[in-house]
Amino acid sequence: MNTYLSSVIKQFEYYKQLGDKTFNQLTEQDLVWQYTKEINSIAIIVNHLSGNMKSRWTDFLISDGEKTWRNREEEFQDKIKSTAELNKKWEDGWACLFGALNSITAENFNTEIYIRNQSHTIVEAVNRQLAHYAYHIGQIVLIGRMIQGEKWESLSIPKGKSAMFNQEKFAKGKHKGHFTDDI
Repeated sequence: MNTYLSSVIKQFEYYKQLGDKTFNQLTEQDLVWQYTKEINSIAIIVNHLSGNMKSRWTDFLISDGEKTWRNREEEFQDKIKSTAELNKKWEDGWACLFGALNSITAENFNTEIYIRNQSHTIVEAVNRQLAHYAYHIGQIVLIGRMIQGEKWESLSIPKGKSAMFNQEKFAKGKHKGHFTDDI
């Protein structure tokens, strides 16, 4: 249990970091930019992620992950207008998620979790959300890259630098680490 939780928390931290590093490369106008009206802006995606995180992780051991107070449809409306609003939504969602993950113990690890009245183990519920968040954060990164073009600062190994990166890694010898440190 501890190994799984430690690993999955590192994964969530990694994906949060990808979002943070993308936001840092963009202006306030970039965050609300939409390729077309049918394509969500980064701000809309953040609004959805925050709503999902708060719904799924608030009282997750004792209540269904689809809260009655959640308005999912509203999450896809153009509500966030500033970088400060975006950052608050982003941080509030992640705080809810990490608070919930840190509340998991050996005593409650086998608790049955419900999302939209469907039963999940904690592992299933966590994996479901990890995949969902990675999907949307990938969208955020892609939109950021589209906006920045050639000015984009790579969040992983830059094109044409794989051999140099691998040479540096192998020069250090074998070591314990987490694979997301090297993506």
